[in-house]
Amino acid sequence: MQTTDTVLMVEPIAFGFNEQTAVNNYFQVQQEGNVQEEALQEFHSFVDKLRAKGINVITIKDTIEPKTPDSIFPNNWVSFHADGKIVLYPMFAKNRRLERREDIINQIKEQFDVTDIIDYSKIENEDKYLEGTGSMIFDHHNKIAYGSVSLRLDEELFRKFCSEFGFTPVVFHSYQTAGEERLPIYHTNVMMCVADKFVVICLDCIDDETERQNVIDSIKNSGKELIEISEDQMQDFAGNMLQVQNNSGEKFLVMSQSAYKSLKPEQVSAIEKYSEIIYSDLETIETNGGGSARCMLAEIFLPKK
Repeated sequence: MQTTDTVLMVEPIAFGFNEQTAVNNYFQVQQEGNVQEEALQEFHSFVDKLRAKGINVITIKDTIEPKTPDSIFPNNWVSFHADGKIVLYPMFAKNRRLERREDIINQIKEQFDVTDIIDYSKIENEDKYLEGTGSMIFDHHNKIAYGSVSLRLDEELFRKFCSEFGFTPVVFHSYQTAGEERLPIYHTNVMMCVADKFVVICLDCIDDETERQNVIDSIKNSGKELIEISEDQMQDFAGNMLQVQNNSGEKFLVMSQSAYKSLKPEQVSAIEKYSEIIYSDLETIETNGGGSARCMLAEIFLPKK
C-alpha cells in the first residue's frame, strides 16, 4: 500500500532556526519575532485541516529539554512499516539525534502491533547518515527506493537498507542553486514525491544526464505519471508533498500553501486527476526550518490493534 490513513506529528514547544542543520540545508533563513508562537499556530491549523478530511493524526508534544528545534520534522528519525517494524535512523545534526524518544515509541506501541525495532542510529558514530523518509522516497507498491546522495544520505548505508528491506535502490545526485553555486540538496523529499499513480519531481536538479534518465525510466516503468516541477517551484517546496488517504480510502496530496501557489494550472489539474489537494500556510516553519508539509508527517503503516 502506498498511502496510509494515519500520521504522527510532533507539536513544537521551542521551534526555531537550527544552526547545526543550516550548514547544508540551503532552504533555511533565520527570521526575527516570535517564531515558536507562529509555528505553533501553523501546526494546529495544519492538523485541523488534515483531521477535517478524515485523516488520523496522532499528535505528541515536544519537550522543553533537551532542546530540539527541529522536532516538528519526525519523519527523519523514525519510520513505521506495514510488517510491524519500526526503524530508527542515524542523524547528521547532533541536536537532532535528541529527537529520538522512547516515550513516543511506547505510545505508538499502545495503539499498533510492533514486531521489531531496527536501530541504525549507532552508525552516526561512523559519520554515516540516513535520515529516514527525508532522504529516501519509497514506492511501496513496486518496492523501489529513490535516494539522492548527500551528507544526509550515505550511499553505502542506503543500499544496505534497501537490501535488508527488499527495495530496489535508485541512486542519483541532485543539486540546487544557492547564490552562485550548485550545491547538493540535503533531502530527497524536497525535490521528489512518489504517490500511488504519479510522481512529482524536479528533474532540473539532477545534473547528470545518465542519472536523470535512470530516474525517468524507473518512474515510467513503474506505471506512474511523471509531473515535472521547476527548480523555482522546488524552492517553494512544491516537491515536499505527501499522499495520504482517509478512513474511506479517499486520496489526498498534502502540501504547503507556498507549494500550492507555485503550481501552474496544468500541474494542479494533473494532480487532481488522482488526488484532492490539501494545503496549509507553513511559511514560518518552512523559512526557519527549511522543511515543509511532508517533513512534518511520519506515516504509520503499522497494523492497528
